[in-house]
Parts: sequence; structure tokens; C-alpha cells
Amino acid sequence: MGAKAEAQEWAETVRRYGERNGLAYEPIGGINPKNGPVALCVGGVNRLTGQLAEGFWGACCDADEKEVGGFFSKAVLPTAILAKSHMPDLAQVVPAFNVESIEGHEVVRQRFQRKVEFESIDFNKRFLATVPKEDDPVALRELFSPGFLGWVTTIHGEIDFGVNDRQLWFLWRLRERSPEELKAALKNAGPQGSVQWNAVADEIQADTLAQVQAVLVATRDTPQGVATRDAYCTQHRFDGQ
Repeated sequence: MGAKAEAQEWAETVRRYGERNGLAYEPIGGINPKNGPVALCVGGVNRLTGQLAEGFWGACCDADEKEVGGFFSKAVLPTAILAKSHMPDLAQVVPAFNVESIEGHEVVRQRFQRKVEFESIDFNKRFLATVPKEDDPVALRELFSPGFLGWVTTIHGEIDFGVNDRQLWFLWRLRERSPEELKAALKNAGPQGSVQWNAVADEIQADTLAQVQAVLVATRDTPQGVATRDAYCTQHRFDGQ
């Protein structure tokens, strides 16, 4: 099969998946109406929007695209799927961060990022976690519980995830471009797919809100407590009033 035919077949695979699962399909992701919410994956090829999996609302599109094929049959094909979800409340309390899988490919850390290491040796071997240079890496270490660090290393497949621009994002690297792989990436309750993505979001949110509530309860009633609370909220970009 030529590259152009493969690209057309993949687009049809995504379109049919969206049709079967009540998702809006667009060949190229556009923007929303003036008074609507900010669109996700704007400009993304083969964008699906809606409830990608139970409890996971957002959009996904082709990612990490590469040009393949010969001189007369070139096409751009994805090597991954990118999924995004609006989480403005989470973004207020979670510092911006990236977690990238380092298995099977080279990751280049940019000079404005700070590497964050955790107590889990397995996590550090499998993932590179970074925060913006101006942010405190301790905040990210406090965010991921030991249970989460252990659990995420059991996921089969290469994933990246993070928080920035008030959005939670995940990237799933495709092993093949097929209906089965698309289903696995977005719906499978097994060791891959958006069930894991949603679980990551739940784990992050639960840990974060628990930390915030503990700080607020412990520091609400005294001047010293208020000062401690305000310092915490400033560091974590959270309005504690």
C-alpha cells in the first residue's frame, strides 16, 4: 500500500471510530464559535472531540507525524495520538510539568527545563520528568504519590503526559495504524489506552486536592497559619480564599 493510500485509510479509520462512538470528527481541527469554550487540538489532523472514554472528555488528533513514501506518493502519517482535556481547576494547583517516556527513543531536555527525580528507581529509568526552570521541582515530587509512581511504570506502551496551558495532555505512541490500535489507545480497559490516561488524571487530581485541603485545614485559624497557607497557595498557583 502506498503512503497516500495508507493516510486515507487511517483517516477513514478515525472517522468511522468517531461515528460509532458519538464523537465529532474533523479532518483538520478548527476553532469553536466566539462564545464557546476554547477548542482543543486546533489544527490537529483527524481530530475527534467528545467523550473519548468514560469520564474523559476532550479531543484527540494525530501527533508526531512524519513524511513517508516515494517521490510521487509522499504522505504525512502519525506515529502517535495526542489527547487533551480542559482542567482549569487542576492547573491552578499543579505546577506545569512534562513526563516523557525515554524507552526506545532519545529525549532532549531543553535548557529552560529542570529535571525532577523521584524515589522510584523504576520511574526514573522509564520516564524523564521536567518542570519549567523557574518552578520548584519539590512541588512535583510532592504531587506524585508512591502508589502512582509504582502504578504508572506497569503501563505497557509508551506514553507521555503533563499539564500546561490549563490543560491535561497525554500522548500515546502508536505501534501500528489500525482500528484495533486506535481502539486500544482510546477505549481499552487493558494495559493501554485512555483508561490509563483518565486514571492518571484522577490520581493527580486526588493527590493535589488532598494536599490543598490538608494545608487549608491546618492553617486557617492563626496569623502564622494564614501566612503559611498564603505561601503554599502562591507557590502552587491556588486561590485559597
